[in-house]
Amino acid sequence: MYNVFTSKKITFPKGFLWGSGVAGHQVEGMNVTSFCWENEKKLKPANRSGMAIDHYNRYPEDISLLKALGHKAFRTSVEWSRIQPSEGAFDEKELARYLDEFALLKKYGIKTFITLHHLSHPQWFEAKGGWAKEGNLKYFEKYLKLVLPRLSEAADFWHTSNEFNLYPLEKKANALKAHALAYRLIKKYSKRPVSYAHAFALQKPYNPCSKADIAAAGRLDWLKNEGVLNAVRSGRIDFPGRKVEFVPDLKGALDFWSINYYTRHMINASGKTTVETRYDHKIQKMIDMDFYMEEFYPEGIIEACMRVNDKPIFITENGVSCKDDAFRIANLSLTLNALSEAIEMGADVRGYLHWSTFDNYEWDSFVPRFGLVKVDFKTFKRSPKPSAYFYREVIKNNGFYGKMAAKYISKIPTIKH
Repeated sequence: MYNVFTSKKITFPKGFLWGSGVAGHQVEGMNVTSFCWENEKKLKPANRSGMAIDHYNRYPEDISLLKALGHKAFRTSVEWSRIQPSEGAFDEKELARYLDEFALLKKYGIKTFITLHHLSHPQWFEAKGGWAKEGNLKYFEKYLKLVLPRLSEAADFWHTSNEFNLYPLEKKANALKAHALAYRLIKKYSKRPVSYAHAFALQKPYNPCSKADIAAAGRLDWLKNEGVLNAVRSGRIDFPGRKVEFVPDLKGALDFWSINYYTRHMINASGKTTVETRYDHKIQKMIDMDFYMEEFYPEGIIEACMRVNDKPIFITENGVSCKDDAFRIANLSLTLNALSEAIEMGADVRGYLHWSTFDNYEWDSFVPRFGLVKVDFKTFKRSPKPSAYFYREVIKNNGFYGKMAAKYISKIPTIKH
């Protein structure tokens, strides 16, 4: 484990924006008209979302807690499935509830990052083929034309969608077109900056001297990262296995880069599945299940930032899933150290949103715990963890130093066998 106690004093740029984020389906509960809810019924995962953490009803309490913990920004999403539970429907009550949540954030001086599509959408849209069919973009456009005039004053920052760069190929291409459509529509109603949240899953060769591993990693990086970044910059959708397309409205459809960063992915061309191989000595099993984030690789955030240094950058997801909160404090310390080095190298990083504010539903299980705030999933009681108070001090000081971490953890965390 890295030594987090020897960090030099780090100060972030003046006006640096600190906060955290959540996603609607993972925290609100009873999102019964979403295709995610339908999938839970069909696939029978370890856990179903159910009430999640009941943020739908408890958002005033949650926003008050954000204020108490010093957060200056909050990323959340609007659930399309609540606004349009069936094709052609429009639920005014549900939109009013979101508007009330955003107004309360404004009242407390907390800036909003509003995501219009965070992985979940209505079951009726999915039944039509979802993002797999380009013709379905008209339904997303109709949804946007309903909500954007009402939300235009609520957002300080916009995300058209979340992590579509990880979608299968045809869905990804259509999601890029949906992003272009959404970007242009938002600009009709709002002067606030717009982006999409990019999952920067770094693809690295397992054997750095293997030409096969290098080639496989390069191909996957184009599919998941560089090909998408290039499409947004140039308007050219160019992926292996499909005809090149030029979408004029996609070119330059971005005001800032939004980076979701966690770790790297090791690519072994001779492995059974190519991806998800890790060096054994780097594996840290921090929860009671196999999980894809079992390695600290904080320096990867430097590469992610330097690859998109043509516009301002916000880190809109970063964190770690762990039972022992000391790992969260360690990871946060290391990542912020690396982020400060990216800034020193010239990256125009303007904010950091930790993932996530609360322990929540991780799409098929409640076992992974990403939250700064512990949630009892039976009573829904919120209890800030030591990491929440460490982060509050980071925000207050607009930076940190090694001895600050020592206030909250007495030793370098280790895996308990």
